Amino acid sequence: MALRSMDTLNVEGRRVLLRLDLNVPLKDGKVGDETRIREAAPTVRTLAERGAVVIACSHLGRAKGKPDPTLSLAPVAPILARLADRPVLFVPDTVGDGAKQAVAAAKPGDVLLLENLRFEAGEEKNDPAFCARLAALADVYVNDAFGTAHRAHASTAGVAKLFKDRAAGPLMAREIAALSKVRDHPDRPFVAVVGGAKISGKLETLQSLARRADTVILVGGMANTFLLAQGAAVGKSLVEAELVPMAKEILAAATGRGASVVLPTDAVVAPGPDAPGRTVSASAVGPDEMILDIGPETRQRIASILAKAGTVFWNGPAGVFEKPAFAAGTLAIAQAMAASPAFTVVGGGESVAAVQQAGVAGKLSHVSTGGGASLEFLAGDVLPGVTVLEGGA
Repeated sequence: MALRSMDTLNVEGRRVLLRLDLNVPLKDGKVGDETRIREAAPTVRTLAERGAVVIACSHLGRAKGKPDPTLSLAPVAPILARLADRPVLFVPDTVGDGAKQAVAAAKPGDVLLLENLRFEAGEEKNDPAFCARLAALADVYVNDAFGTAHRAHASTAGVAKLFKDRAAGPLMAREIAALSKVRDHPDRPFVAVVGGAKISGKLETLQSLARRADTVILVGGMANTFLLAQGAAVGKSLVEAELVPMAKEILAAATGRGASVVLPTDAVVAPGPDAPGRTVSASAVGPDEMILDIGPETRQRIASILAKAGTVFWNGPAGVFEKPAFAAGTLAIAQAMAASPAFTVVGGGESVAAVQQAGVAGKLSHVSTGGGASLEFLAGDVLPGVTVLEGGA
């Protein structure tokens, strides 16, 4: 995949529209997690040091095409300034006169942060008129927001086509390189660990991994549906009974080509996530119990498999990770990933949170900032925000 690198662009004295992923959690007007801002800061700093007028933009939350004060990017600006070690002027406008005036007054090396893109109805609709107004602010386009690359929105897809000079930022480039290696050229054995609550949101990815991976390890709520497909009783556990036939197809596809599918052999169960848990065999779940985590036997088996892997991709927790009583399985996978000699990639919010909580993020080959985007990329889907960069001049 040939993406033009930001390093090849002439940005000195030019206005650069920089799409970032600053979709951070806010509570009472304060940023709850700086990770995405920290990831974006080096790109901002580099462009500013190279003499660009940096016009940073992002969405935040699910604003429905109109201003929502609780979803303003204003609290992000001072944190971006601190992490990029540059002054950042927050512009409480996106494409209106306020934005035009701020850009016109900016000098090379200045950094602006526009207001939440989703305050404009044209953003999610990829409206050509909105794209034109956004493009008019700048001379060059850089997308460093891989986490939104699977969205065909104005700032990720439509506007890029209006720039002759468009490129991928360094974070985007690293994401594509790491995930391309996993998808197209994995060192064998290739092990995929997939968890989370439901199969439905990861169906294409599971089907793709069943065709590509040497071992597919299934944990979390989605594993319950596969256990049900094998005839196990799962009590009151979260299941998608309507997807049992699809689970059987995925199992058959993997085993039919000689791949292994690993399901939990023991589990931590309880009547509910706020009740104390107990460890049982996966075949001994009571009718009034829920599977809320993988048990110690399963954790050890996963660690043993990962220790012998050549490539490992992990997405999705092994249990109700937000409850400390049911976080052990997820944290154990994080530790096993870190200990593995394999090329290791983690994608997805809760998996990323787990490796950070376990203190092992720095020991992994790549920690992806894009959960949905990474899954769609691995499934072989077209990512609009990526393909448009392949046509960069």
